[in-house]
Amino acid sequence: MNFSRKRFLMSCLLLLASGWAAAAPLEVAGVKVDDSVELAGKTLVLNGAGVRTKAIFKVYVAALYLPQKANTPEAVLALQGPKRMHITMVREIDTNELGKLFTRGVEDNTPKSEMSKLIPGLIRMGQIFAEQKKLSPGETFSIDWIPGKGTIITVKGQPQGEPFKEPEFFNAMMRIWLGPNPADWRLKDALLGKPA
Repeated sequence: MNFSRKRFLMSCLLLLASGWAAAAPLEVAGVKVDDSVELAGKTLVLNGAGVRTKAIFKVYVAALYLPQKANTPEAVLALQGPKRMHITMVREIDTNELGKLFTRGVEDNTPKSEMSKLIPGLIRMGQIFAEQKKLSPGETFSIDWIPGKGTIITVKGQPQGEPFKEPEFFNAMMRIWLGPNPADWRLKDALLGKPA
């Protein structure tokens, strides 16, 4: 086999290998993360994904899907169109406790003047999680914003009750991860697509 033919074959193999690498799904803490999802008839792109750790324990993998990439919390909240925060559990968690942590995350990241509007939604969100009892490794939930409908919380593939109509509710939930006092700073950076 002559040198130019060898070089041509090597180039083909490299191209094929790079194509396979590009097609391989992202994996975070052993959880496969899709690079896009369909929501309300639109294709959303993965903005970023990371692990929520508490002390030394990995708790869940979070993935943020948006109509287009955004690298600041303000840009994420301002984007028009459907959005999704998708969570996959890495360890078992008491969902009643999870609901309380989310409520506290909203309180820590929402101006006091806006909290009164959010209380009915937070009470209902707490009940949704309390009814689940627990989430085990591999189980999922999503918080979706669908324009014209509202915020839909889906647990283990099942939508939970009526949508939360107020746009402020979805933004308040997103601030748990993206606000000035996020649940996990490293996760915030990962969700905004910043390198580790």
